[in-house]
Amino acid sequence: MELKVLNTEGSETGEVVKLSDDVFAAEVSEHAMYLDVKSIMANRRQGTHKVKNRSEIRGGGRKPYRQKGTGRARQGSSRSPLMVGGGSIFGPKPRDYGLKVNKKVKRLARCSALTTKAREGGIVVVEDFGFDRIKTKQMADVLKNLGLDSKKTLMLMSEHNDNVVKSGRNIPALNVMVADNASTYDILDSQTVLMQKTALKQIEETLG
Repeated sequence: MELKVLNTEGSETGEVVKLSDDVFAAEVSEHAMYLDVKSIMANRRQGTHKVKNRSEIRGGGRKPYRQKGTGRARQGSSRSPLMVGGGSIFGPKPRDYGLKVNKKVKRLARCSALTTKAREGGIVVVEDFGFDRIKTKQMADVLKNLGLDSKKTLMLMSEHNDNVVKSGRNIPALNVMVADNASTYDILDSQTVLMQKTALKQIEETLG
């Protein structure tokens, strides 16, 4: 597949790039994408939820009422899970939700996600650019010129550029990151993947 390289004005530069078949025309594995996204979302969970059981609640040392003669069920502590203010039974405890996916599956998942975007026409290549200062309007104008101002866009760069990242962070539908850090979830969660030319080369070197 070949794509025309655009500039920040939205015009064609006259240059054409050929997308690597190994990355952008791979065999799509929905299961690999599912496993990778599942692990990404699971690893984001803090797992700090906690409730107290009856041994951790203060009080309840004495028997709340006598054993017999009240007509009520016998109770040995007011902190029993059966009573108001008592502990919880089988409540959540801190745990690690992390899931591991091997490198081959993660690579297959990313290639599958990029292939899916390429087939949908969701890959746009733009020449490398940067800003001399932090200005959200500059980034918004670039997206408007490229026709991406109304689309959820993932923009990939070959290396971190503070001015570009901070210029785009206040645009709700835009996510700017270094190409190597883009996960399967980031790719699938966007409508369009906007790649700077060097970022495209970096992705093909990493996944090809």
